[in-house]
Amino acid sequence: MSREIVAGVDGSPESLAAAEWAAREAGHRQLPLRLVHAWRWEPLDIPLQQDRATQQRIADEVLESARATLAARHPGLRLTAGVVPDTPVAALLSTEERAEMLVLGSRGHGALTGFLLGSYGRQIIAEATRPVVSVRSRDGKTPDSGAEIVVGQQGGAEDSAPALGFAFETAAARGASVRAVRAWNLPPLYAYSPASLALADELGGLVPYEEKALHEALAPWRERFPEVEVIEHVEIGSAGQVLLSSSGAAQLLVVGRRARRGALGSRIGSVAHAALHLAPCPVAVVPHP
Repeated sequence: MSREIVAGVDGSPESLAAAEWAAREAGHRQLPLRLVHAWRWEPLDIPLQQDRATQQRIADEVLESARATLAARHPGLRLTAGVVPDTPVAALLSTEERAEMLVLGSRGHGALTGFLLGSYGRQIIAEATRPVVSVRSRDGKTPDSGAEIVVGQQGGAEDSAPALGFAFETAAARGASVRAVRAWNLPPLYAYSPASLALADELGGLVPYEEKALHEALAPWRERFPEVEVIEHVEIGSAGQVLLSSSGAAQLLVVGRRARRGALGSRIGSVAHAALHLAPCPVAVVPHP
């Protein structure tokens, strides 16, 4: 089954900027783009005249306006659009079977809006089985600035494989470099097993141990994408802080998210949460087991 990039639009400048980013990414990857607008007729229990046909027309116009704008800007783009009769969360998640990624808009920086991702966006990111890209815009614009795709690597090679794979695929499509970031902290007493401490000692300390772990995690992706320049970045500090400090020159920040569902439902995770709210560039959240 062929893949497509899916972008949610609601008529806001933020969602239109995200759709523009998705159109450019579709061009880079030579994939079709599908625009989705969620609308469901739900009469309200209030004494106001409610016209279903008018609301349907408005929903169609929102979608058509976005489609026409992108079609004019990207004449070679394979573009489809449709209104999905459901809630925004369910509408976008219903497209996952064919989605290469889902793309959402996010508000820009500011004293009042810098920490607002939106409840719909949080739910979609927490529940999605495909990568979700949150595109932050200022004044409805999201320029493709920066030279690097920055990706966080944690744990073993298998833990970070989905995020690394997404970062390398994106870099290869864009002709960009990858900065792979591994953050580490001094372990509390007994946090590392005796075998791990022995290995670290053999390597000359904890820093070489962390550098070796990053290098090994990157090895299969270097082999698969030999054309992608890779910068290995190991730094002491919390993962969120190190990633954010490394993303100033990034055109995309890629982070992983555990897809396990807890007693209170799915969660984004602290590193993804920090990136989504504070990173200056679009953020891709990639689920992994």
